[in-house]
Amino acid sequence: MRIALLSLVLLPGLLLAENPQPAASPAGTPAAGKSPITHQKLWLLKRVGAPVPSPDGRWAVFSVVEPSYEHKDQITDLWLKSLTDDTPARKITHTKAAEGGVVWSKDSQRLAFSAKREGDEQSQLYVLDLARGGEAERVTSLTLGARQPKWSPDGKSLLFVSDFFPNCADEEANKKAAKERKERKYNVRVYDTYPPRFWDQWRDDKKTHLFVQEAKSGAKAKSLFTGTKFIEQKGIGGRQDEAGEIIDAEWAPDGAKVVFVVGVNRDEAARNFVRSQIFEVALTGGEPRNLTDDQRSYRGIHFTPNGKTLLCLTNEERKDQVFSLSRLASFPWPFEAAKRAILTASFDRNIGRYAVPEGSDRVWFTCEHAGFERLHSVALAGGPVREEAARPTGCLTGLAAAGRQLVANWEDATQPPELHALGADGKEFRRLTSFNVEEIAKLDLPSLEHFWFTSKRGRKIHNMILRPPGLDPTKKYPLFTVIHGGAANMWRDAWVLRWNYHLLSAPGYAVLLTDYSGSDGYGEAFGQSIKGDPLKGPADELNEAVDEALKKYAFLDPSRLAAGGASYGGHLANWLQATTTRYRCIISHAGEMDLIMQWGTSDSQFGREVNSGGPPWDMGKVWFEQSPVLQAANHAKGTGFKSPILITIGELDYRVPLNNALMNFATQQRLGVTSKLLVFPEENHWIRKGEESRFWFDEVHGWLARWLK
Repeated sequence: MRIALLSLVLLPGLLLAENPQPAASPAGTPAAGKSPITHQKLWLLKRVGAPVPSPDGRWAVFSVVEPSYEHKDQITDLWLKSLTDDTPARKITHTKAAEGGVVWSKDSQRLAFSAKREGDEQSQLYVLDLARGGEAERVTSLTLGARQPKWSPDGKSLLFVSDFFPNCADEEANKKAAKERKERKYNVRVYDTYPPRFWDQWRDDKKTHLFVQEAKSGAKAKSLFTGTKFIEQKGIGGRQDEAGEIIDAEWAPDGAKVVFVVGVNRDEAARNFVRSQIFEVALTGGEPRNLTDDQRSYRGIHFTPNGKTLLCLTNEERKDQVFSLSRLASFPWPFEAAKRAILTASFDRNIGRYAVPEGSDRVWFTCEHAGFERLHSVALAGGPVREEAARPTGCLTGLAAAGRQLVANWEDATQPPELHALGADGKEFRRLTSFNVEEIAKLDLPSLEHFWFTSKRGRKIHNMILRPPGLDPTKKYPLFTVIHGGAANMWRDAWVLRWNYHLLSAPGYAVLLTDYSGSDGYGEAFGQSIKGDPLKGPADELNEAVDEALKKYAFLDPSRLAAGGASYGGHLANWLQATTTRYRCIISHAGEMDLIMQWGTSDSQFGREVNSGGPPWDMGKVWFEQSPVLQAANHAKGTGFKSPILITIGELDYRVPLNNALMNFATQQRLGVTSKLLVFPEENHWIRKGEESRFWFDEVHGWLARWLK
C-alpha cells in the first residue's frame, strides 16, 4: 500500500505522531561534574554486539570490542550473560581475533563460531563446549576457510559456507590451485561478469558452496553443491557482503534437508536487479530444488520454534523502481509456495530484525520511523500489525528470541548499546549489561529534539536538532547541517561512531539532522520519490529545513551556516556547494561529483540509471542537470561553487570511487575556490581506524572553526 504522508497518519499498528519528542535538555551551563565528549572518550568506549540467546532462554552470548588507537592492540571477545538472574556478564574467550557468526547448539551446551586464530591462514570454525569448559576446538581446516556455521537439529553436524577455486571439486584440488596461484609469476584479474569489485575488495573467481561436516576435529567436510548443474549456472551466487559472499541457510526441521537463499540472475547485474530465491537441497545429494520462482527477492530465512512455518523477509523486484519495502512473509512447512502469506502487506514500513519466542503465536519485529526503531508484532496467522510498548527515545536493535522471552540491544544518541531483556511481551525492558554506563554518566550529552515541517512541494519532513553543549540562551550559535547517506536511510536517535552528533557539536555548534525525500522510515512512496530527482529535490528540502530551524530556534545564527555529509550525504553536500552560497563552508566525504562517472565506476550500476530515467546514452536530462560538476558555470554567476570545501575520501572506496574526489578537487582548484583534499590510502567507504578517525575529526573541526568563528 502506498500512501502520502500527512500530519498524522494511522497505519495498522503504527501511530506516526508528528512530534514524538523527548524532553529537551535544559539550556545553560553544563551539569555539575559533566565534561564535553572528546574523540578519545568516544573511541575508547566498549562496543557491545547483538545478543545471541541460547535456545533454552537461560543465556545470551555477545561480542564486546575493547577499542584501541593501535589496531593491533584492539581486543574483541565473546561474553556470556545469564537471562535468569543478575549475575554480571563474564568473558568466555580471550583472544584478540574477533569471533563471527556465533550460534548455539540446540541443547544450549555448545557454541560454534568462525575465527582466524594463531596458525590459521583463513577463518575456520571453532566449537566451545560451555558445559565442559576449556578452550574452543578448531573443527575445520579448509584451504579457503569456513564461515556462517549452523548446528544441525541433533547437534552432531555443522552447516557452513566455504569456497572452491574454478574447476575444483574437493579439498585436494583446492590446495593444489592455491599453491599454483601463489607460485605463478604474473598477477592479473580477469572478469566476464559484473561487478568486478564490491565495497573495498576486488571480487575473485571463487564459487561459494554450502558444506556439512560432523562437529569435531578431523571430520571431512562435504559440499552440497559439488557435481550439480545448479552451481555451474552463471547467475547463481550468494549475497555479496562487506566481508565477502554469504549464503542465508537453515537446516530443515527434520535435519534431512537444507533450505537456503541465493541470487539467480547475478550475471544480469549490470542491466537488472538481482533476484534472490529460496531453494532446498537434500543432505544425501542431488540437484537443489527451487521452492520459489517469482519476481520477488527473499532473505533472512528462519523456521518458527515448532518447525511448522518458514519465515523470511521479502521485497518486490521491479526494473522501473529502485526502492521497495522489505516485508515479512511466511510459508507453511512442508513447503507450499501457493500458501505464501505477506504478513505485513498493508504495513508501510521496512521490517528490520524479527523473532518468534517459543510458544508464541506472534512474530515480533522492529521497524524504523522518524528517528526511532521500535517493537511491533503481527500474528503468525496474519492480521493487523500491533505497535508494542516503546521507550520515549532511542532504537531497539539485534532483536532475538530467548526461549519464551525477547532480548535486544537498546541505545539512543546519549547512550551506547547495552543488552536488555524485554520479557515475553516486550514490556519488561530490563538492562542486562552496563559496560559504558559509568563513563557516559560523566559526559555532557544533550538529548535530540524533534520537529517537522511541510516542504514547498507538500511533503512532511522530519528533523532532529542537537543543541550545543552548555548552551547560553543569550548567545548565537552556528548551525551545522549534517546529511545522512543512503538515500534509503534515516537519521536515528542512536549512538553514532563515525559522525557522532555530540562530537561534531562539541566546539559549540548546533547540529541539524534532516530526513529528506528518499529516506527510509516514512513509507514506500516517500522512499521512491527521488526517482528522476536524485539531488535537487532533497537538497531543496535541506535548505528549507535550515530555514525552519532558524525560525524555530532563536539561539541559531543565520549568518554562520555549514553543511556536510558522507556517501549520498556527500553527493548532496556537493550539490549544495554547486548551487547555493548560503553555507560558509562544506564538508564532503565520499561524495559523487558526476552522475555518469559514478554510474560507470561504482560497484552498483543499474539502480543509478533507473533513478536517472535510463542509461546515460539516452541523454536523459537528469544526468546533466543534476551532476554537480556540470553546474560549475554557477561560479561565474555567483550562485554556486563559492563555499570553501573540505573533500575527504578513502582510497579503497569502491562504492564512491576516488575519482569523484579527484574531480571535485580539480574543479574547485580550477575555479579558484578554497578547497582541501584528504585521501586515506588504507580506508574504504568509512574511516574506521582510530588514529585516522581522530585526524579526520580534527580536520573537520578545524575547517568549521576556520569559517564559522
